[in-house]
Parts: sequence; structure tokens; C-alpha cells
Amino acid sequence: MQQNKFMSIYQDIVEKIKKEVYKVGEKLPSENELSQTYETSRETIRKALNRLSQHGYIQKVRGKGSIVLDIKKFDFPVSGLVSFKELADDMGEPPVTEVHELSLSSPEEHIRSAMELDDEDLIWHVTRSRSFQGEKIILDKDYILYSQVPKLTKSICEESIYAYLEQELELKISFAKKEITVEEPTNEDERCLDLKDYPNVVVIKNFVYLDDTTLFQYTESRHRPDKFRFVDFARR
Repeated sequence: MQQNKFMSIYQDIVEKIKKEVYKVGEKLPSENELSQTYETSRETIRKALNRLSQHGYIQKVRGKGSIVLDIKKFDFPVSGLVSFKELADDMGEPPVTEVHELSLSSPEEHIRSAMELDDEDLIWHVTRSRSFQGEKIILDKDYILYSQVPKLTKSICEESIYAYLEQELELKISFAKKEITVEEPTNEDERCLDLKDYPNVVVIKNFVYLDDTTLFQYTESRHRPDKFRFVDFARR
């Protein structure tokens, strides 16, 4: 009976979110208020809220309560190697890319180690934020091997680096190794993204290889957690 109770509360709140009774970015009523509304215990309300959180309808923010998320999330493929422009074209959204940094230098030690570089190697460092509907929700930090990419411009970075690499330089990008972590926002994240008090960012680290197995690019793609659903397809 208790199981049915919390599920009925969950389904009722889902319907209210879909009908915008509870709007994106707003707080749900407190646990006390919901327990009074549904005439049930706070434990039952917590179960319903946990399920809402697990299914991506709300985000529990410490000290602020349960915030309604945008359920129209962008599907971001975990497997596969898709450029941001290709992904944005599939979404049908008009994104805006802002280049915060484009520089050529010797890599810092953690980048040198991650890319297994020699002392004389140089890398391009590109930092870009991606905006949808006026909100900056992705921060991409790219480190690209200069010996493979001798020229890079701001206009190329604003459009599509991969299109330039494949069509102009005729590089054959083959595969990538990926790592996904959830991290606390850095000062750079807070400066370059519209985080809206979200306590974490989802970070996808890409180690990208050419068809001759050269590791030519390392990328950290940092995402605001409410806007993306990370998907994969598995076959047994």
C-alpha cells in the first residue's frame, strides 16, 4: 500500500511538471508542505522525491530544496565519436560557441602526462563555452598536438575543429578512449558556465587517436548536469 502511495505521488508530481504547474528552475514545495498536501508521512514523500531525482525531473540542491529540471534534455552519446557541431545539428538547436582561449605553448605537466608527450612537444590549448537558448551549458577544454595540427584559428574553433581536421588537413580520426566523472565546479567553470547553483559538473575526458594510433588530442568536456542525458547502446 505504501509502495502505491509514493508511486502515485511521484506520478502526480511528474504530471504537474509536464503541465508546468511546477516550472523549470522553480522549487518544489518542502517535504512538510508535500506531506500535508498528500496526507502522508515525510518518509513517503522522500521516496517520491528520490524517484523524481533518479528519473531526472528534479535536482536536490543543498540548502535550496528540490529544483525542477528541464525534462527536454539533450541526448549526448557516450560511445561513438561525434563533434559538437554534428550533435548540435542533430538537435536542431542554434548553438553559440565562444572561444575563451586559443594559445600554443609547452603543455603543463598533467597534460604532458595524460598525452604521453615528449619535452619538445607543443600543444594548442583551446577553451570554448557552448550556449543553448542563451545559457552557457558546456565548457570544452581541448589540447591538440601541434605536430599534427600546425595551424588553428579562432574562426575554425568557433565553427568545427573536426571539420577542419578531416576536410582541410585530411587527418583520419579513428577512435577515442573516454572517462566520465562528476566533479565540483572549478573557478573556471563558474566563470564560463551558467551553473545556477548546481553543485557538480559532469566531465567527459576524451583521449582521441588517429588511425595510426597517434594520441593527438585530449579533451575535457564539462557539462551542466541538468541539460544532458548521457546515452549508450549495448549489445550482448
